[in-house]
Amino acid sequence: MAVGKNNNKMGKKGGKKKAVDPFARKEWYDIKAPSMFYNRQVGKTLINRTQGTKIASEGLKGRVFEVSLADLNDSEADFRKFKLVCEDVQGKNVLTNFHAMSMTRDKLCSIVKKWHTLIEANGVFKTTDGYVLHLFCIGFTKRSPNQVKKTTYTKASKVRKIRARMLELMKKEFINDDTHGIEELKIELTEILASEVELFSV
Repeated sequence: MAVGKNNNKMGKKGGKKKAVDPFARKEWYDIKAPSMFYNRQVGKTLINRTQGTKIASEGLKGRVFEVSLADLNDSEADFRKFKLVCEDVQGKNVLTNFHAMSMTRDKLCSIVKKWHTLIEANGVFKTTDGYVLHLFCIGFTKRSPNQVKKTTYTKASKVRKIRARMLELMKKEFINDDTHGIEELKIELTEILASEVELFSV
């Protein structure tokens, strides 16, 4: 035994902490999607109850929820994801607004093709209701009928022209619209861009 060592067995300071269920102090809120969607009941979210100056409803504002379009519109396009941001809390309802739209990773990977040229375009556009949206467009070169050649590449100069045409069409279709028709506009833009750019690049 070391010299001067205290051999008395002493308990730990403070003792054992009492096990507390973290969910006991949480409150549940219903998430409401914007009126542009068919199913407005998205799901539920939770937050700590109001304590002192920490107000629960204030903590929810700015929270972003990611929801599949299949859940919002009973659509088969389950690869499309919408982000909804909380803007207001009324009672136990969280009122949200459109925040972003994207595609799932597996869908993006499935549309990328070997031996083709990938053409991407993006631009910032302002809607009639004052929102600024950053739009992204993706396209690929198309094989000609009865094509024998393995690759379907295009020149860089042609890519620049197609990209400029994509931006021109997006601006033309989007400048007179608002965020409430965002889903219809997405489908409309897809069809217009596909046909117009194809005609332009021939």
